[in-house]
Amino acid sequence: MHPLMLLGLSALQLLRGAQLPLRLPPVQNPDSQWQDLNARPDANWTGNLIFDTVNSFLQHWPNTRYRNGHNVVPATVPVNTLLYHGRDDDKLPAVPEWTSTDPEHSWPFCSAPPTNESITGCWQLTLVTSRPLKVLYFDGSSAANIQEGGPMDAQDLLIWGEVNPERWVDERDRIDDLCMWGKEFGIDGYLRMEMDFEIMLCDFSSNGGVELLAADYLAAWRAQISSPPGRPKAPAAVYSQDPRGVEMIAPDPGGFPVADLLRFETVHAGSWHNRYPGDTRIVLDLSRLISFYDTSLAPSLIPSRAGQQRWDHRLHNISASDLVAVKTRLEEALTSKDNAGSGIDWQTLYHVIVDRYADRLELLQYLLNTTNSLNIHDRARIMQTQLRIILAPYIPFTARPVPVNASTTSSNDSWANPVWQACATRHTAYIHGRSTLKSQLTASELVLLRALDETTREICRVLTRMWVHGVHAGLDPLILLDPASTPSAHISSVVDAWRMEVRELMNWLDWSVWVKCRPTCGPEELCYLPTWPWFYNRDSPNDAWKRPQPRCIRRFGPYSPLQAA
Repeated sequence: MHPLMLLGLSALQLLRGAQLPLRLPPVQNPDSQWQDLNARPDANWTGNLIFDTVNSFLQHWPNTRYRNGHNVVPATVPVNTLLYHGRDDDKLPAVPEWTSTDPEHSWPFCSAPPTNESITGCWQLTLVTSRPLKVLYFDGSSAANIQEGGPMDAQDLLIWGEVNPERWVDERDRIDDLCMWGKEFGIDGYLRMEMDFEIMLCDFSSNGGVELLAADYLAAWRAQISSPPGRPKAPAAVYSQDPRGVEMIAPDPGGFPVADLLRFETVHAGSWHNRYPGDTRIVLDLSRLISFYDTSLAPSLIPSRAGQQRWDHRLHNISASDLVAVKTRLEEALTSKDNAGSGIDWQTLYHVIVDRYADRLELLQYLLNTTNSLNIHDRARIMQTQLRIILAPYIPFTARPVPVNASTTSSNDSWANPVWQACATRHTAYIHGRSTLKSQLTASELVLLRALDETTREICRVLTRMWVHGVHAGLDPLILLDPASTPSAHISSVVDAWRMEVRELMNWLDWSVWVKCRPTCGPEELCYLPTWPWFYNRDSPNDAWKRPQPRCIRRFGPYSPLQAA
């Protein structure tokens, strides 16, 4: 073996096997903004909220959980994308109408008049995009007609300038006015979500960008027909009037559970787009995103969010001047060049962060809340090793604690600030460091950059702080402290502090990837979040539907109820 290799191995063995005095070169101080590991995020920061909503775009699960969308995003629907429209004849609509992205979502609207009181077939039109469609995406459950929760706030503010509680089911005027407003900007339709995704198409003629691919006369599920408010006609066995004013699926009077089947299959189709990357048939342009969580654009919404849980964030309190600013920014985005912006793939960049930290934070949470045969010291060492693994790409060789002497009342954690800074800035350092690239960022991209910076700053602050506490407690596998220079630490108090910090960080991030059915559903089941219009439980005195919680439901009959528990 080469002598230098032997020397290196000997040094490594010495580092691992001996306790070294803390007389290593000090780490150069980082920028001033990275000086205090105890500095928590400002209460008015919205970077974490922008980060999570953007990372959740086009995904059914998180937008079912938080129905109150806060974003408007220009998007395109590529050529050869299929859309579906159930109706009672084979004619293309002459007015703006609703189309679904999956045929299961159009089945309930597939109908035909009964012949001699007998079941007949029903019509389903399959459309294909003949050119890229220019659409606007409203996130959240933006097609859910409910008075509470604000899923339609953004679109109503855009076209009517206010959120009028009396117009919550005014779908015909809503689609007509949206199409009228968007005509100036060449908008072909509007992407929304309920049980599944839908596109409100403004023009079905040859100028509208779609062609009729097939008009299929399908076997009907039932005979009678009724109309939900402002929507295409749907079978009577599917919809009935809920006491709260929402059209609901009713029990099927026959022996075959048709209504239950149609309900489940619509939910099932929506579940195909539950997680990242969501529905990839739509291409978002995040360089032109408009977010109501942007505090520089809509500062008037800050007070209304104070003390409110995220479920209760609404847009109806926006000031008139802020609404003008939002509409101006949106109109500028819609009239800008299609190739404007930096070219950064923000959606992927955001998901890289989620991929990097979601599983690891969940593992830390599990370790901190699980009791096993290991003693507290051994468990703490396992957790400290996990913290080091997470931060390993950012820990320089020279990172060591500052020695503590008798005159020092508390440990100095400044030696770890470069770790925090490197962890928090690594994914955006190139953007910040290249003036030519940063100058190409649109106003929307600057919002995305700020949200990413705020989110990684807090993730890395908490993880670095936890790791530092473990180092001072003598738990780190690579920094073996001299007991004479290390203050005594009570391991259980360190673990208790870790538990609180992980819980608070995960609550602050609030990623829907952590919301799942526990235990995992079986092969005959589907993990389900209560979904409009079926989440109301008439027999329940509480409003559990406002805070949807996951549960397992059956994939085939006898079907599970879809109401909130």
